[in-house]
Amino acid sequence: MSGPKFVRYFSPVIQALKELGGSGRPAEVREVIARQLNISEQEKTELLEGGAPRFDNQIAWARFYLVKAGLLDSSKRGVWSLSDKGRAIDTLSTKESLSLFKQVHAEFEGEKDTKEFSPQDELTEEDIAPNDTSVNDDSVYRKRLLDVLISLPPAGFERLCQRLLRESGFEQVVVTGRSGDGGIDGQGILQVNPFVSFKVLFQCKRYTGAVSVSQVRDFRGAMMGRADKGIILTTGTFTSDAQKEAVRDSVPPIELVHGEKLLDMFENLELGLTPRKTFDVDLHFFKEFQV
Repeated sequence: MSGPKFVRYFSPVIQALKELGGSGRPAEVREVIARQLNISEQEKTELLEGGAPRFDNQIAWARFYLVKAGLLDSSKRGVWSLSDKGRAIDTLSTKESLSLFKQVHAEFEGEKDTKEFSPQDELTEEDIAPNDTSVNDDSVYRKRLLDVLISLPPAGFERLCQRLLRESGFEQVVVTGRSGDGGIDGQGILQVNPFVSFKVLFQCKRYTGAVSVSQVRDFRGAMMGRADKGIILTTGTFTSDAQKEAVRDSVPPIELVHGEKLLDMFENLELGLTPRKTFDVDLHFFKEFQV
């Protein structure tokens, strides 16, 4: 197929959202697609050069193009949903998906010829997909931010996670970072209301790979009897077994914050990021005036 590999996910994204009732969060959509297409653990955890999971990024690019084609609604609240046009589609063939890609791609580039593609177009999926429907070069800031996080020294990353937890509402957040403490890097208190609070232990992993199930188990073993909840923050990802272990019954729960979620938190808090407003020309809007 002539075009980026993420085009093959156009139809699976639509099918996954249909299975989820018409809408779903990105992680839910990816989970359904991985199950439907039997995506291996290795494929799900393979990383781009910048550290983002390739599978996740390809799904995000597919969603981006489907939004621009009017098959998915735009949402800034982290929920993907089918539009009326998308709900009317049962499936997209390979030929239809490629045709849709060419049409939207040409509108991005302002091109009239949608048949020829340069080698650079094939590499689109290697860039971090935009987090919303704006089409601008500023979308690469997520890759830059991830690069900055990975480049921090271990102690600096721990202090940054401390700041992130404070900004998220935690109190008495202390970085311990003692060796031989089962990987526990710090602790804090989450005051839910005047009557309820939780002691939380956290671990910071400046990774470019996937955190394994054994590492989650080791962290839980270190926190047993010492806290109500645990948090592992990483610039990488978590294996499927690690995710299952984190929510296993009859043991203290562990919240897993992977790289993409970490970036989302920095965005929502506007921490280390300077927001600015920009616009993109909506070529769909002007179509009816071109005749």
